[in-house]
Amino acid sequence: MKVSPFARTGLLAVVAAGLFAYIYFVESKKPAPTGDDSKPKEKVFHFDKAKVKELAFSAAGESTKLVKEGTGWKMEAPLAVAADVSAVDAIVSSLSGLEMDEEVAASAPSLKDFGLESPDKTVTITTEGGVAETLLLGGKLADGSGVYAKTPDQTRIFTVGTFGLSSLDKKPFDLRDRDLLHIKRDAVKTLEITGPQGSYALAKTDKGEWGFTKPLATLAGRWTVDGLLGTVEGLRMESVAAEEAKDLKKFGLDKPTRTLTLGLADGVTKTLEIGTAAGDKKWHAREKGASLVAVIPGVIVDDLAKGMGELRSKRVLEVATYETEGFDVVAGGATSTYAKTTAKDAQGIESAKWKRTAKDAKVLETSKVEDALFKIGAIEVAEFIDQPKGPEAYGLDAPALALLIRSGAGKGEQKLELGKKEGAVYARRTGDAAILKIDTTKAEELIKAFAEL
Repeated sequence: MKVSPFARTGLLAVVAAGLFAYIYFVESKKPAPTGDDSKPKEKVFHFDKAKVKELAFSAAGESTKLVKEGTGWKMEAPLAVAADVSAVDAIVSSLSGLEMDEEVAASAPSLKDFGLESPDKTVTITTEGGVAETLLLGGKLADGSGVYAKTPDQTRIFTVGTFGLSSLDKKPFDLRDRDLLHIKRDAVKTLEITGPQGSYALAKTDKGEWGFTKPLATLAGRWTVDGLLGTVEGLRMESVAAEEAKDLKKFGLDKPTRTLTLGLADGVTKTLEIGTAAGDKKWHAREKGASLVAVIPGVIVDDLAKGMGELRSKRVLEVATYETEGFDVVAGGATSTYAKTTAKDAQGIESAKWKRTAKDAKVLETSKVEDALFKIGAIEVAEFIDQPKGPEAYGLDAPALALLIRSGAGKGEQKLELGKKEGAVYARRTGDAAILKIDTTKAEELIKAFAEL
C-alpha cells in the first residue's frame, strides 16, 4: 500500500515524540552527579579585601612590595614611589577570587617535578593584624592552561588557571603612579601656554565658557579646549628618563621647549615642562620643580603645536536652540523682541512655542524661529582680524543686523552684530576684541531668516 507524504510526516512526528518522552523519563531518573565536578571550587586565599594592608610578589628575581596608605597604595620595593591605586586594587580583587582547579597530589616526594622547589613566582597578602597568606607558583601545565601551586603551610599540590594570575605579570613600572600632573579637567580655571607657536592664555568664565585673555580677548572653542584638557588629564609617562635628574640640560628642561601652566579651582598652579625629543613621537617632560624626568607620548605636543588658532572659536556664535529663551532683533532701525514659552500637551509631552512680544505681538511658527537660530551656529569664521580698525571700516557703525540672544542654564546674554562693507560681511560678538570676516552667502541667508520672522 502506498503511503502518502502527509502520512509519513505524521508517523515520523509520533516516533520523535515517543523518543523524546523516553529520553526525558530515563534522564530524569538518573541520580545527580556526586563527583568532584559537582563541588564548588575551593578558594586559594581567604582574606577580606577591605582589610588588606600589604601585597608582595616576586618573579624572575624581581620583588615588588606595596603598602596600603589610607585609600591609596604606595610602592616600597623595588623603589619608594606612589602606586597606581586602580592597578593594585585590580590585583587584590583578582587574587581574592582565585580558585584551585584540581588537586594533583596530597604530597609529593619531589617539589622539583612541579617547578615548586624554586617557585617561579611567590605572592603574599597581609591583612590587618599581620595575618599573611602566601602562594607559591611553579611550572606550567603541558597545555598552558594553568600552573602548579601550593601554600607553604601545606603539602598538597594543586593547579590554578593562568587567567587568574595574569595580573601578577605586571612589572613594577606598570604598578607605579604614572600620572604626572594629577588634575581633573573640570577643576582647571586658567591655561597659559608657551612654545614655538607663541604664547597665549585662557580663562574659564562663571558661565563655563572659555576665552583667551592674551594676546587679546577673543572666544575659545568649548570643545577644542575641553579636548586639550582631556589629553592633559589622561597624560601618563611611558617610562622614566631619570628618577633624580641632576642635569636638566640633558633633557632640554633647563630651557623647556614648551610649557603648559594650569590654574586650578583650589588656587593651586601646576606647570608641565616639555624638553627635547626622546625618540619617535616621545618627549622628555616633568612637572615644574620635580626631580623626576619622564618620557611622555607625543600626542600632547602635537596638540600644542597647532597653536592658538586651533583653540579659537571657529563658529561665529555658539547658540543652542533648546537653551535659548528669547532674543532681540535690531534691523533697519527697528527692534523686535521674541520670547519662548513651553507647554505640555494631553499626553504630557513638552513643546516650545515662540511669539513676538514687541514691536507687535504675533505667534510664530516654531520651526522658522529654530531654523533662524540654527543658522547662527552654522556660520564659521573665514578670517580673524585681531588688530581691527574702527567699526566704520567693517560696516559695524551701522550694523545690517544685531542680535541679542538670551539663554537659560546660566548662559546669560550674547550679542552678535553683522556689518557690510564693499561686498564683504563682518561680525562682532560679545567679549571679543577681534572682528570676524564671514561667508557672504551664509550671512545674507541669516539676515533674511530673521527678517522673515
